[in-house]
Amino acid sequence: MARSHNRDLRKVGKRRFAPLRRAVNIPVWGDLFIRLGLAVFLIFIVVMIHWWDREGLVDNLDGHVSFLDVIYFTMISITTTGFGDIAPISDQARLVEALIVTPVRFAVLFIFVGTAYNFLIKRSWEKFRMARIQDQLSDHVVVLGFGVSGAEAVGELIERGTDPACIVVMDMNEERLEQAEALGCNVIEADASRDENLEAVRISQAQTVLVSAGRDDASILIVLTVRHLAPKVPISVVVRAADNELLARQAGADNVINPVRFTGLLLAGSARGAHIADYLGDLASVTGRVQLVEREVRQEEIGKSLTEACSGGRGLRIYRNGVACGFWENEADCLQAGDIIVEIKPADIDGRDGNDAKPED
Repeated sequence: MARSHNRDLRKVGKRRFAPLRRAVNIPVWGDLFIRLGLAVFLIFIVVMIHWWDREGLVDNLDGHVSFLDVIYFTMISITTTGFGDIAPISDQARLVEALIVTPVRFAVLFIFVGTAYNFLIKRSWEKFRMARIQDQLSDHVVVLGFGVSGAEAVGELIERGTDPACIVVMDMNEERLEQAEALGCNVIEADASRDENLEAVRISQAQTVLVSAGRDDASILIVLTVRHLAPKVPISVVVRAADNELLARQAGADNVINPVRFTGLLLAGSARGAHIADYLGDLASVTGRVQLVEREVRQEEIGKSLTEACSGGRGLRIYRNGVACGFWENEADCLQAGDIIVEIKPADIDGRDGNDAKPED
């Protein structure tokens, strides 16, 4: 995606929004200055060569070759203009023109042609291509807010095998977006509480939405907006006040994460035993030895018990019609179509989770 630091808005129908971006290795102006600097350096080398070999040149106007004449001759030689008022007359000067100046002439020409291609043709094509990708986004992960929690979530997703190109980050902070770009994610500088901005990233076609706006009131407002536009997309939100957890669920969040509460769980676990907090942290991180996996029941598992279905791991609970059932309950003795299984599995050698899901293309 073409990386642009301006805030120009692109029209789509009657809506206006900032286009997606993806990181490039070298900034636009940095690339331009490198190309121009290389061209100037090559021209300077030719000027010095011509000045050193000025005795082999003749000025048909006054017979004297000055430094200004050398610069003039270099420029008309590089650009292949060739007026004929100054010309090489010695064998050495002609050899220099053939073996040194001619390759430099082609190099400078390629630099300018390449620059024109990169800045006019290629970047225009990239903008067009990214606009098409933006219009065709599907089954992607949308991260609304790239603060501490959002950044950690994106890093964990990438560690678990999610392709960064399938992650869209929306934030109002340019520095945060640059960090997301550095990870290879698509970014959009926009307000996540506005309908048109969420529609721009095709929120209704997303695989899941992660909300971490930094403030509970902003996060709940975003959840309300997302749920209005995408009734069936799973939404996870971070809230910091316990009183706001119920509000977040009423707004439409499927998962409400309270980092303060989770910290309390770790502290309480450490009080009950030295290794409980360590195991909880192991479960939460992709670098741990075990991973929690959520998946739908497979066709061949229907009718089996939860224990029989979870080969390679241990089933902990199922979700049937939104109700959680533990492995010790009767509902777990006979799996049904549509059940969601939560199981614990050993992590793979490469640190990714042990589920059967493939990384996004």
